Amino acid sequence: MTTRASTEKKLLDAAEQLLFTRGIAATPVDEVLALAGVSPATLYRAYGSKDGLLAAALERRHREWVATWEAAVDAAPSDTDRLLAVFDALDSFRTRPGAARWCAFLGTAAEYVDPPPPLAAAVAQDTATLRTTLRRLAVPVVGEGQADALAETLLLVVSGELAMRLRDAADTSPVRRDARAVAAALVDRCRVK
Repeated sequence: MTTRASTEKKLLDAAEQLLFTRGIAATPVDEVLALAGVSPATLYRAYGSKDGLLAAALERRHREWVATWEAAVDAAPSDTDRLLAVFDALDSFRTRPGAARWCAFLGTAAEYVDPPPPLAAAVAQDTATLRTTLRRLAVPVVGEGQADALAETLLLVVSGELAMRLRDAADTSPVRRDARAVAAALVDRCRVK
């Protein structure tokens, strides 16, 4: 028996709202079920476990993140702006309804010393997407020879920004501006002459 799309949406919405804002370990599955308005049997039939629900929520979040980032890249006027569009996408993603305080993937990685395979795969997929997209966008700016190194350094800057958003959740925080400035300086240093 399959779960209705509306029920899946309720479960995923509740999981995202609670697990990615309060923390995975700090949120009992009963609270997710209560917010979603579904029975335990429905959850276990659809996802098998809390971890299965978490993996599905991460998968949905990844799709939404990629779409947000692609839109920011498409709106950018130059190769350099496309490379730095990750920061515009982070801002846009954070302002959507129900947004978490920081990165759900970093949060999941932080909460699990030895994550179950579906959760490890979700975190690895997000990291791989960041790495490969940054590399792809770096090539026209700095060339093939510098693209890998620049992508790795920008991945570090993006991860640092996400961590600082958790430390300083104020909307007026200079974190985004500072992270983008650091990234722009790194791009300039590596730019093809």
